Amino acid sequence: MKFHMIAGGPKPVAPFSHAVETDGFVFVTGQMPDTPATPGVLPGGIVAQTKAVMENLRVVLEGLGLGFEHIVMSRIYLTRFKEDYAAMNETYRSYFPPDRLPARTCVGVTGLAYDALIEIDLVCRRP
Repeated sequence: MKFHMIAGGPKPVAPFSHAVETDGFVFVTGQMPDTPATPGVLPGGIVAQTKAVMENLRVVLEGLGLGFEHIVMSRIYLTRFKEDYAAMNETYRSYFPPDRLPARTCVGVTGLAYDALIEIDLVCRRP
């Protein structure tokens, strides 16, 4: 197994690696909607927070030599499920071609670090 911390990547909010790799699979820790430059400072609204999470995921993936095309599964956590689900879906979908959408789970949760509205983690596969 390899444990990855990506230089210049998002600052972890707890004791974990950005990703763990085993047998060609890469498990990417859930990312928050802050930036590496301003940990804990979140943009307002689900669209901005979804974009920020996706950009943090992009940073981690690029640090691993991967991209969104390597995602096989994503898990999305929303604190305001009914209110934010449609707008999050529209924003999330824009990161993938229509014929290359990863498998996915999306659940409502009671809370996330930094009082974020969204968190997304990934399972990827190396080519």
